[in-house]
Amino acid sequence: MAVFFSALSRTKSALRSHSVFLRCMSNVPENTVYGGPKPQNPNQRVTLTHLKQKYRKGQPITVVTAYDYPSAVHVDTAGIDMCLVGDSAAMVVHGHDTTLPISLDEMLVHCRAVARGAKRPLLVGDLSFGTYESSTSQAVDTAVRVLKEGGMDAIKLEGGSLSRITAARGIVEAGIAVMGHVGLTPQAISVLGGFRPQGKSVATAVKEAGCFSVVLECVPPPVAAAATSALRIPTIGIGAGPFCSGQVLVYHDLLGMLQHPHHAKVTPKFCKQYAGVGDVINKALLEYKKEVTNCSFPGPAHSPYKISPSDVNGFLNELQKLGLDNAASAAAEAAEKIGRAESSGDGSTASD
Repeated sequence: MAVFFSALSRTKSALRSHSVFLRCMSNVPENTVYGGPKPQNPNQRVTLTHLKQKYRKGQPITVVTAYDYPSAVHVDTAGIDMCLVGDSAAMVVHGHDTTLPISLDEMLVHCRAVARGAKRPLLVGDLSFGTYESSTSQAVDTAVRVLKEGGMDAIKLEGGSLSRITAARGIVEAGIAVMGHVGLTPQAISVLGGFRPQGKSVATAVKEAGCFSVVLECVPPPVAAAATSALRIPTIGIGAGPFCSGQVLVYHDLLGMLQHPHHAKVTPKFCKQYAGVGDVINKALLEYKKEVTNCSFPGPAHSPYKISPSDVNGFLNELQKLGLDNAASAAAEAAEKIGRAESSGDGSTASD
């Protein structure tokens, strides 16, 4: 037995030093058989314990919805507490009119990309439509895949109906942290006949059972305030006023990026644009098109791979030996233009 515990101790030590454990996983709710999340360190990733501490101190929790590696890196750098990989990727990234079409496999691609880019925030992955409604067993299986294959720390599911509560409880009992979502639930669009705010009563929100947090979307501020007071978990608002425990916005929305035409027609009233990144992108693309068209890009500064005059001559001789006189003339002309542009310093290789 002593030999066993000695080997176990050495194994634990090796695992702690291995790079695969650089991310302090926090996928397990507190007070479970797994022991809960590891102690929070400011230099490590955000855990459920950290969020609970902020909640108890009344410190607002910041959440951003992102879908890929570049945006996740920005979210990570900004020190955002939580990064949500939402099924809204169906609309924002894939160009659908609703969130319904996105599959679990597509969601897992987004989850993995975000997990590679965001090393600090708590990562929450949406369970997409059709992946958890049939049974508790289906819900648990899907949640397990989101953690194991997607690299998430927790999952989010929508609605406050009995079946959703049962699914949430089953997932929590399986040792997986669950975030609820009530109010406007985009997955219910086929029943609602469009995106309309639902659940304008505290009772709807309170139905969420076993969750570590809940998103309140598009509900009146007094209702959100009542829910926040009644519940003993953090509420994350989106279009729910300033009285929630934290706020969430979509990366593309808050940056003012161009989106799917559906968003252009129905711009969220609750979204504040903190930048006009879409305008900057359009301007850059037009400038790029202009410079390629007038042959000012790429100039010498962006043509870094050099060849000496002697090597140019040798190259031209070899081309001529092969009977490629036109190619040799093109190479000689290119070398002359590059040399002239470097001498003049104007950066342009455009024809005279």
